[in-house]
Amino acid sequence: MFAKDTVALVTGAATGIGYAAAAAYSKAGCRVVVSDRDTERGEAAAAELRRTGADAIFIACDVSDPEQVRAMHGEIMELFGRLDVACNNAGIEGEQAPTAESSLDNFDRVISINLRGLFVCMQEQLKIMQKQGSGAIVNLASVAGLIGFAGLPAYCASKGGVVQLTKTAALEYATSGVRVNAICPGAIKTEMIDRITHQDPETEKAFDALHPMNRMGTVQEVADTIVWITSPQAGFITGQALAVDGGMVAR
Repeated sequence: MFAKDTVALVTGAATGIGYAAAAAYSKAGCRVVVSDRDTERGEAAAAELRRTGADAIFIACDVSDPEQVRAMHGEIMELFGRLDVACNNAGIEGEQAPTAESSLDNFDRVISINLRGLFVCMQEQLKIMQKQGSGAIVNLASVAGLIGFAGLPAYCASKGGVVQLTKTAALEYATSGVRVNAICPGAIKTEMIDRITHQDPETEKAFDALHPMNRMGTVQEVADTIVWITSPQAGFITGQALAVDGGMVAR
């Protein structure tokens, strides 16, 4: 699926969708850079991938810090001399509260990681890939970037921003050999969802029912889509916000 020695970066890759994506890239034959602000879990994730035979390294990075983002991309170039695929997955859900009751601190924190951090990552990736004349970026948005969800104003705003950044960059770099797309997952069974549902069976059933397929998605389903949309098989696709949501936004 990918050329030999393809280098793939996944941010927020210590757990959940990020780890599943890193594992899927390694299975597809890529050299994988696992990045996360949680050094302990990130190191463990990269070590686990190596135990399966993957070519994987860990680079610590808090995407809300532009200097760390620049340093991470600089280290990738020093180690590999190229970056072929970037999956900008790092993100948080923030606090739940109605818009009028939401704190400015929470809004700023969510935006700084989910949107500003992704923007700075994209800037570095686009500079590298434009110079190479090739590359693919996939940004993790959410169905919350396509439709509203009560109680998550900052999260929805951040993911809507991710969708628009994706479309803008895709247009700007369409003739440079660089493709930029977004994935918009529905409710996926992860630690993030568990924090929202508190693993309460009735609450989980309500989340299942949000999807016409009457279930939440799996990290593997999202990871497989991430890998596909950045692969040569999706070479004529750019500027899309692809919902992986069991039909939620089709209603």
